[in-house]
Amino acid sequence: MNNLLNISTPAESIADSFKSEYGLGFLGLGNLRKVYWNLSVESLYEEIIFRSEGRITRGGAIVVNTGKHTARAADDKVIVCESETENDVWWGQYNRPYDPKQFHELFNRIQGYLQGKDVFIQDCYVGADPSCRLPIRVITEMAWHSLFARNMFLSAQDREAYRQHIPEFTLVAVPSFRAFPSIDSTVRNTIIAISFEQKLCIIGNSGYAGEIKKSAFTIMNYLLPKLGVLPMHCSANMGKQGDVALFFGLSGTGKTTLSADPNRYLIGDDEHGWSDEGIFNFEGGCYAKVIGLSPTAEPQIYACTKRFGTILENVIYDPISRLIDLDDDTITENTRASYPLEFIENACLEKRGPHPKNIIFLTCDASGVMPPIARLTLDQAIYHFISGYTAKVAGTEIGLREEPEITFSPCFGGPFMVFHPARYANLLRNKIERYRTNCWLINTGWVGGPYGIGKRISIEYTRRILDAVLTGELLDVEYQEDPVFGFAVPQQCPSVPQTILNPSNAWQSEETYYRRYKSLASRFIDNFKKFEDHFPRQIKEAGPKINL
Repeated sequence: MNNLLNISTPAESIADSFKSEYGLGFLGLGNLRKVYWNLSVESLYEEIIFRSEGRITRGGAIVVNTGKHTARAADDKVIVCESETENDVWWGQYNRPYDPKQFHELFNRIQGYLQGKDVFIQDCYVGADPSCRLPIRVITEMAWHSLFARNMFLSAQDREAYRQHIPEFTLVAVPSFRAFPSIDSTVRNTIIAISFEQKLCIIGNSGYAGEIKKSAFTIMNYLLPKLGVLPMHCSANMGKQGDVALFFGLSGTGKTTLSADPNRYLIGDDEHGWSDEGIFNFEGGCYAKVIGLSPTAEPQIYACTKRFGTILENVIYDPISRLIDLDDDTITENTRASYPLEFIENACLEKRGPHPKNIIFLTCDASGVMPPIARLTLDQAIYHFISGYTAKVAGTEIGLREEPEITFSPCFGGPFMVFHPARYANLLRNKIERYRTNCWLINTGWVGGPYGIGKRISIEYTRRILDAVLTGELLDVEYQEDPVFGFAVPQQCPSVPQTILNPSNAWQSEETYYRRYKSLASRFIDNFKKFEDHFPRQIKEAGPKINL
């Protein structure tokens, strides 16, 4: 905020109460009007309202508008090509190289741009496992972004911890700063740039808070494999017997919804690491998509939308009654809620668990041909991990149409993977083998026909299938080999109709079904050609066959 009149703000008198001795001078940031260090949720609420950044809704959640960007600007992310990263990074579609000199000049402009302005700082950590924990500093020009960082990352425990906090990586989010392609060598006015050598991330011209969260995830995807730890785009929960389940999937496939199970402990909803000690959450909060959220189908997440401390992004509300409308997509379909993990009643407060018993790959099949559940061999699991097939749902990225768009995202999180996918896949294979984890594919997409003709599989059926997986009921039932993909499809599941388990039965024409199925299989085969040189032949052979 550029407080030209030098008006005293609600938290100004306590702005330095939780200040770190490692100040902003180390980053070259100076001549700021005021720095607000590690404000509490209550203080941030006061600052958000004072600065007209948001409004309080019925129940206490605060609603904000992210401006022009209501989703990730994936095409505007770059990684600085330095001596440390030049031969390491998987350059290409997801990791575009950026010149170090250009990055230096970009940050110089931001240093100048912030002079005379207020900034907010949250000193926090990424990673619940102390041996893998990354101390970070999030510097924002907006108070609500500081609340987002406080919700999403792990906070220091007391004033002394804040005083001694020394960040190993710094994220600077300045939505009002516009990059200029002619000056900054950017594609547009938006920039998300990461320098692993300078341990600095810059986010400019985007108010979408997901950029902060996903930038931290990208950083962990670079640092952890060097330690033999697998970073994963997945949610995780744990049964009362300590049995952990991982849910891989892109946004919109059900990671958050399915992992928020009232009968299991939630470890985390989106980003985790798998070390020799077990599973651990990267984050301290959840970032759930809330469009069309149902109080019956997703009661725990729904309850969070009415709590003090929750941030509602781009959710429509009535300014008189202060009631929110979770079905209104006027601004975007990608409406979001950010809240602390502890808001989920049965959250695992340690945010850690033992090695997983089950891994579930979630796919939203818009073709309507994939079975709702299949058991995978180890080779098949690696094949599907590398493929990362799903349909992108409207709103999660800029430029998506209303109709789901078939995509293959390696490791179920291609935009955040810094190394070649083979590096993550080999780590996953070693861990599955070592800890004897069962692997499954669950389709949360359409049945009885493609999008526009068939119907999306109900969340109730998906939950019944998932319960059967996690309780072990599907380990001893009869299976049939899928004629196209070769994985094992169970022939019965409690309370799930046969037409759901065998999707060909739900199509009007079996011939049309298999024609569509083989068309999808050919897409898999073409996609895997990009990776087959990095894997043994057995992985390729674990994919689909279309010689029927």
